[in-house]
Parts: sequence; structure tokens; C-alpha cells
Amino acid sequence: MSTTTTGSAARRAHESRVLAALRDGPLSRAELARRVGLSRTTLSETTAELLRRGAVVVVDTDAATRRGSGRPAERLALDPGSGQYLGVDFGHRRVRAAVADAARETVASGVEHYDDDTPWPRRLDLAFRLVDRLAREHGLHFGELQAVGIGVVGPYGGWRVDSKQVSWARRSAPHDVHGAFAERFGAPVVVDNNTRLAALAEAVSQPEGATDLLYVRLSDGVGGGLVVCGRIGTGAHGFAGELGHINVDPAGSRCRCGKRGCLETVASAPAVLAACRARGVEVTTLDDLAAVVATSDPVVEAVLRDVGAAVGRVLSTAALTLDPDEIVIGGEIVHVAPVIVEQAAATLRYELHPLPTDEPLVVRAGRLRDTDGALGALAAAFHLSPLLAGYPQPEAADGDADLRGTLRTPMPALHARLRRAL
Repeated sequence: MSTTTTGSAARRAHESRVLAALRDGPLSRAELARRVGLSRTTLSETTAELLRRGAVVVVDTDAATRRGSGRPAERLALDPGSGQYLGVDFGHRRVRAAVADAARETVASGVEHYDDDTPWPRRLDLAFRLVDRLAREHGLHFGELQAVGIGVVGPYGGWRVDSKQVSWARRSAPHDVHGAFAERFGAPVVVDNNTRLAALAEAVSQPEGATDLLYVRLSDGVGGGLVVCGRIGTGAHGFAGELGHINVDPAGSRCRCGKRGCLETVASAPAVLAACRARGVEVTTLDDLAAVVATSDPVVEAVLRDVGAAVGRVLSTAALTLDPDEIVIGGEIVHVAPVIVEQAAATLRYELHPLPTDEPLVVRAGRLRDTDGALGALAAAFHLSPLLAGYPQPEAADGDADLRGTLRTPMPALHARLRRAL
């Protein structure tokens, strides 16, 4: 390891200790020195850098509590208005953003909606407007933004398909989404599939993290994410976890990917609503569905159990391949219709019955609800969890892969902060 790399890691560790101490409230430099155990010179250099980039501010002096004579000492605190990390989740019909401060606490989040066929320039504009709105509403500024994590629908990278098909390529993010955010904010950016980032958020939100987790999200589309042997799985071409495009009905409806009968054509929110309408139940929104579910309508319950069974069969195939400790089913619809998770779990138990194990597979609904993708994008921007070993770090527009101000926070601390976002 080079001297430069070692020095950079040491600086990050010092900054992490100072920021951790300041989470409890303002402290003078002398109080900080006693708490974090740094020399006067090292502490002075560390606090100067944190002040320079806006992570901390001088709030007052200790004159009111100081004993004896002498010049009052400045007290430092985390800058509540400094947005240091930004997570953005682009879905099929909405963009959601979350902002974290220097302590990696989520300080603001919000959403903007758009139509499924909204062009990408408009989606980017709505995302930037959303961030500006969060800044106004919460008194935030982004002058020293450290990194941006972005989730997009479908694989992100060099993948292309025949433009004559109805395909992911038409709906996936353009390759300049990285450049658009890097230019707007002047910060390193990492972009990945939004459902993979949601899986990351669910994994790191647990007290000790997840070493083997299978995640599927039922939303306007259907996607998935994998944590295998303690690492987030991307696959050789970025396709790992595309559970929504596993076939469940060869003669089924046409999917947006160009095939027929993908799980997405059965288990996405629009597909579920359409199936209910086809059975004579007029529902157009998830709120409508929630109202009908509350009445225990037998027709709707049958539709939802069919959906859960299809999800369970797909998950059982993946589970037999990957042998996860836990399966998480996320997305808005599972909180409206929990019977989907119940039926998926029952189908899984049936399909996995021959396997001998003393530890039953855990199947549960996602804990993070609608914010999972944005929080996962934040986690990718932090680049702290061991789950991200080998995962690309946020890159600056000029190709510099050194994440400014990255702090190696212990994993349990990162888990705690994401849990507080629930």
C-alpha cells in the first residue's frame, strides 16, 4: 500500500471519529481531543478539513460554562444544513431522493411522479427539481456534496438490444445520467440497478447485516437483488437478480423486455390491478386495491394468491440455486396486500420441502417500504459496507475514482443509521 493511500485512510479514520463524537452535540476542540484520543496537531488538521468542506460549523463558544480566565474556546457541531450525500431512485413512474448529512443520517427525502413514457431529459429535470425542493424545505445546501448514488430501472452499462424490439434499452437510463449528476453537483457518482440498491438497503438495515439474502421488489416493474456470501451480487454483465424476467407463462402477456409471460407481467402493480379488473373488480390504484382488500373480497384474494404463488415459484428456483438465509419481498403492493407474501412463503415451503435443514428459511416483507431504493443509493454512495467489497466506488466526472471524504464507518454503525430511516 502506498504512503499516499495509507495517509488518506488515516485521515478518513480521524474524520470518522470526530464526526461520531459530534453526533452527541457541540464540543470544543479540547473536549473532542479527550473523546477521540487524537493529538492536538492531528485534531487541528482534521477539524480544519471538516470545516473547509462544510461538514461541521462553529456554533458558539464555551464562555457560559468555562471556569477561570482565558479566551473562550469555539464549539464545533455537525452542520445541519450541509447535504453531504445524495441518493436517487428512478422508478418507472417516479423518482425518489434522500439526503444524508456528514454523520450519514437521513435528513430529507421526497418523491416526484411522472408517466411511464416520460423521456429521460424530463426525468432528470424532475429529479433536479426534487433535490432543489428538498433543499428549500429543509434548509439544505449541496456546496460540498461528497458523493451521489443513483438507482435506475434495468441493467445499467454497455448493454443494448435490438432497437426494433419493445425492450429495456428504450426505458433504461441513458449513459449520460452519470454525467448529468456529476456536472450538476460536481461530486463523484455511482449508478446501478435500483432494485439491487434496494436489496443493499434491506441487507445493511439489519443489525449484523445479511450474508445471503434474496430480494424481489414488486412495483411498477419487478426486479431483484442478491447478497451472496456477504457481497452484493452484480453478475458478469449486470443482470444478476433480474427475477422479473423469469418466465412464468410462455403464452402470457407481452413484457416490456420483448418476451412473453415474464413474472413482471403477472406480479407488477399494474399487472395485479389489471387482473383484478379482468375479474370484475374495478380498481385503478393501489389505494383502491387496499380498500377492497380490507373487505376480504374473495375474488381479489384469489387474484393475490395467484400472484403470490407465481412469485413463490420463481423465488424457489432462485433459492434452490443460491441457498439464502432470508428472502425479502419488497414494493408498495406487498404492504397493501400482505397475502402476497403469505402465499409466496407457503409456495416456497412446498417447493423446498425435500431439503433437510435445521434453520427454516425466513421469508418476510421489506422493512424499508418505498424508500428502499433511495436509501440503497445512499449506501452505495457511502461505500462503507463489506457487502460492497469489489463493487465500483463512486467516480467523478473526470474519472477520478477516489471518493472525496469517504469514511470507513464500522458496519454496525451504518446498519443503525439506515434502521433509523425506517
